[in-house]
Amino acid sequence: MSTLRRTGTVDIDIRTFGDLKLLKIKGRITLGAGVDRLRDSLEDLLTSGSNRWVLDVSEVAMIDSSGIGLLVRYLTTAKQQGGALKLLKPTKFALQSLKMIGLLNLFEVFEDQDAAVSSFS
Repeated sequence: MSTLRRTGTVDIDIRTFGDLKLLKIKGRITLGAGVDRLRDSLEDLLTSGSNRWVLDVSEVAMIDSSGIGLLVRYLTTAKQQGGALKLLKPTKFALQSLKMIGLLNLFEVFEDQDAAVSSFS
């Protein structure tokens, strides 16, 4: 099952693997439409009972402090509900941004989709 959500700055394709959701994000996770779209998508998933997520950020061209804040917020929310938020194939820019502000160690990071999905087993 796959759902595509599209806005001007970010596209989010959601795939289901059992009770796990893989969100393929393309574009910019920045203040405004990008952050709003991702927040809305994660809120919808929480409302439907999903709290186990892999975010494929291999095609995220830009992430700003509001985008990073959003990731940390939903990582915390997922963990509080017994789930997790893991990152798949972050770009060099995303890795450097998370490392620079000392938050990279909060996230499990994967370079392989199968490994990310199976890490929930």
